[in-house]
Amino acid sequence: MILCITEKPSVAKDIAAILGATVRRDGFYEGNVEYKVTWTYGHLCCLKEPHDYTDLWKRWSLGALPMIPARFGIKIIDQESIQRQFRVIENLISQATEVINCGDAGQEGELIQRWVMQKAGIHCPVRRLWISSLTDDSIREGFSNLRPEKDFDNLYHAGLSRAIGDWILGMNATRLYSLKYSSAGNVLSIGRVQTPTLALIVKRHFEIANFKSEDFWELKTVYRGASFSATSGRFFKEEDAAVALAAISGKPFTVTDITEKKGKEAPPRLFDLTGLQVECNKRWGWTADDTLRLIQSLYEKKVTTYPRVDTTYLSEDIYPKIPGILRMMTPYAALTASLLAAKLPKSKKVFDNAKVTDHHAIIPTGQSPSVLVGDERKMYHLIAQRFIAAFYPDCQFLTTTVLGETAGVTFKATGKVITSPGWRVIFDSAKTADDKPDENSDNILPPMQKGETGPHEPSLAKKATQPPKFYTEGTLLRAMELAGKTVDDDELREAMKENGIGRPSTRAAIIETLFKRRYIYRERKNIMASQAGIDLISTINEELLKSAKLTGIWENKLRRIERGAYDPATFISELKELISQIVINVLSDNSDRKIKVGEEEQNTRKTRKGRGSKV
Repeated sequence: MILCITEKPSVAKDIAAILGATVRRDGFYEGNVEYKVTWTYGHLCCLKEPHDYTDLWKRWSLGALPMIPARFGIKIIDQESIQRQFRVIENLISQATEVINCGDAGQEGELIQRWVMQKAGIHCPVRRLWISSLTDDSIREGFSNLRPEKDFDNLYHAGLSRAIGDWILGMNATRLYSLKYSSAGNVLSIGRVQTPTLALIVKRHFEIANFKSEDFWELKTVYRGASFSATSGRFFKEEDAAVALAAISGKPFTVTDITEKKGKEAPPRLFDLTGLQVECNKRWGWTADDTLRLIQSLYEKKVTTYPRVDTTYLSEDIYPKIPGILRMMTPYAALTASLLAAKLPKSKKVFDNAKVTDHHAIIPTGQSPSVLVGDERKMYHLIAQRFIAAFYPDCQFLTTTVLGETAGVTFKATGKVITSPGWRVIFDSAKTADDKPDENSDNILPPMQKGETGPHEPSLAKKATQPPKFYTEGTLLRAMELAGKTVDDDELREAMKENGIGRPSTRAAIIETLFKRRYIYRERKNIMASQAGIDLISTINEELLKSAKLTGIWENKLRRIERGAYDPATFISELKELISQIVINVLSDNSDRKIKVGEEEQNTRKTRKGRGSKV
């Protein structure tokens, strides 16, 4: 008997139907075939807790730290439904001549399945089903190309190293800081990823709180209806600005130079999970968790591909399948017709094997989206638009720059005219009331000639320097992806992802954990640090615990473990040394600081509203 183990009952049902195992039993499917199909409910196993290793670790005590087991072990989660399903799997594995691991095709999915098989005492051969969508064709193709389990050993080692690393830092640092600094009965949650994420938010809080706005003046003029700005820059003294204004008032304006430059703008990249979460937050204010839940539903309904990805590229073997997917997207026939009428372009900005590891970018499968409802439809439409636009021509435009001069002061005006919209027709034809105006549109300048002269209307524009903006979930996700850096260039962003903190699949959960711990709270779309969150980061002196950059280095090592380029034992050894040093440092602190976790954020909000200004 060949046993297939999936990660969810719904996936088991789909796979069982393809294999002909159509009879539902208690915890599995079977039929008149050699296959049986069972399932986990996500995590059935977890790493053992401290008290599972020794009675000495049952009681929280500073003297027991650091807790580092000689060998880490796993256990079945203590929940009746989970225990019952595990017994089903254990019994089926004992009868199997072969097991096919049909878990989610990612690091977490590999860890979930391996732990269950290990706990069940598996001895038969194992092969791996590795697919990027749950369509019938994809499942059939996957079963015709099953791979040896050993091909995914490094993926498992990376997942295991991540879990053990999180245990070492989380279990020890949480007890350490709680016992040392918390008020009675409160737990101070510390994590390898959550703490540097909180540190980003707290750092932004202080940047805004300490920001001192400064007034400045800009010298402008209007000539023939076009707005020009002085190239000399800002004035920080009003009297200097007034002198400059007086000097040019009543003097003629002369056009000294006109340049026209052709430009082009490539289509936006396909979505990875973070990009999708950022876009949905920007458009509709959805949380990262909302977006992850919805895209997972689209995947399980077979209309989009595997969602927990961190690449915006497709592998080259997908190229021959693209016309078929576009052809099946009948609701978008008006937009795909021109693509299907000619050979599809094969751009390196879309297809690049070097930029794809386990999975490609999120794209439609071609299956009908008629099964979708509500926000699922909005998300699918967003993904479909982005997918179709990727194969359209670049948007072409003409940028005109005009220089002018009056009384020795140089002015500049820039205008942009789209000469061929290319991919932009996809979005212009489908704008809704929810969509914001195009931020890239520029002024259209009237026709001018070099040397022409005439009257103008100079003025001063008073402005003030602005503080950084509070994080939204979208901008926080980008900060996590880039270890706190702000990068607009897509190429550079792709290159920096390996040093991001957390994984695309876990960042939403990290943010939700910070909300649950009351370290942060929402104020409209903004993410604010509570007093407890501020106090915690201020108390932590260990830069390695709260630095996004240094945590990004750890993430890079985990990704290298996944590729077989870094030793898992070295990674774990480094964290053991780190936590040992942190314990020594914290115990050496003779201060009596205490951190309260509670309703402080309510007080913070009241204070802010009472002042009538943002902190």
